[in-house]
Amino acid sequence: MKEPARILIVGGGYVGMYTALRLQRKLKSGEAQVTVVDPEPYMTYQPFLPEAAAGSISPRHVVVPLRRTLPKCQVVVGEATAIDHAKRTASVKTLATDEEGTGAVELRYDELVLAPGSVSRTLPIPGLAEFGIGFKTVEEAIGLRNHVLEQLDIASSTRDPEVRDAALTFVFVGGGYAGVEALAELEDMARYAARYYHNIHPDDARFILVEATGRILPEVGPEMGEYAVRELRGRNIDVRLDTRLDSCEGRIAVLSDGSRFPARTVVWTAGVKPHPVLAATGLPLDGRGRLACTAALQVAGVEHAWAAGDAAAVPDLTADEPGKECAPNAQHAVRQARVLADNLVSSLRGEPVRDYAHKYVGSVASLGLHKGVARLYGRQLKGYPAWLMHRVYHLSRVPTFNRKARVLAEWSLAGLFKREIVSLGSLENPRAEFELAAGTGRHPEGT
Repeated sequence: MKEPARILIVGGGYVGMYTALRLQRKLKSGEAQVTVVDPEPYMTYQPFLPEAAAGSISPRHVVVPLRRTLPKCQVVVGEATAIDHAKRTASVKTLATDEEGTGAVELRYDELVLAPGSVSRTLPIPGLAEFGIGFKTVEEAIGLRNHVLEQLDIASSTRDPEVRDAALTFVFVGGGYAGVEALAELEDMARYAARYYHNIHPDDARFILVEATGRILPEVGPEMGEYAVRELRGRNIDVRLDTRLDSCEGRIAVLSDGSRFPARTVVWTAGVKPHPVLAATGLPLDGRGRLACTAALQVAGVEHAWAAGDAAAVPDLTADEPGKECAPNAQHAVRQARVLADNLVSSLRGEPVRDYAHKYVGSVASLGLHKGVARLYGRQLKGYPAWLMHRVYHLSRVPTFNRKARVLAEWSLAGLFKREIVSLGSLENPRAEFELAAGTGRHPEGT
């Protein structure tokens, strides 16, 4: 009997999970063994991170467990550090290899799907590594929520006006989806929470959005981008266009326009870059470090290697201008994953593959509770209709019925009860209380 083909999927995000999901549905029994490698045992639905940070959605409902969603696949929680495609092997570090001290293990494969996604793109800005906060993972989103609420506690209890000003100043760098939606949701939450502090007025909090270009949310078009700026400024949010962050050393945010703000919160959402593992594959990359791919989602000039999503430079066959590539967003990633899986199955069966082609239909963005902007099929929406469209669209796209139902239930309950304003900072260091008790022999809350 013919041995089952070994398919290795590096990455469990949009492309990795949706590719594996479609493969397990389309492959016949014994036709192939699918292995998914990712550092986390879940897929994060990133459009819901701002709402998780604001407390509108529980963090566990923003993620989709890979093992439960992919019962016919083998899930390996680990990080691919290098790939030798000539030998068809991938080096993977897991929690077990760290404990054993044996180094990375080698996984063999016949077909390779590279979908490691992207990582935050940082710049050598003084103080950024020490004080900056990212916003790409669910851990960062919940950590930022706890941090913002902690700043309100600091501002309420201090007698030093400089400490109070720094605690109530929140700087967000990057005017794309992540930056604008995170800023809008957290600003809503912080000003709502301020009403429960006897000595903090909602207008005491200062939110600053720093964007290096002349517009925000370019995906929704210039008119809706300008509306978003007006909407944010109308909420007393300081939007700085054509401005860069020069330094945040000593918790002082210094901008390129000469402004200086004492700030204990600097959130960095200024772009992403391809995952570093791509440079360790030996496969052809474009000028931006992404895998050069054909429209059929095969790595250009390489057999048995496939890629899609943020890690891949895929030609956009629907674009008017020649040479244009598909935007690295979720809308393309999910659809590319389906075509990739179909093509991989066709390739295994000796059948022809098809090219990926999808015309971009538009974008939606939330600007906080009941506020948003949208551009769909050439039509523009703003305010409540855009916000409602944002929720409907993402509810339809979040994977699995389980998550859809849970998110919808939480939204419904949020409409009936007051917003949660509890900070669970101890989650970030759960052993702190025990370590204190063990070291001092007393309960940390004792007097």
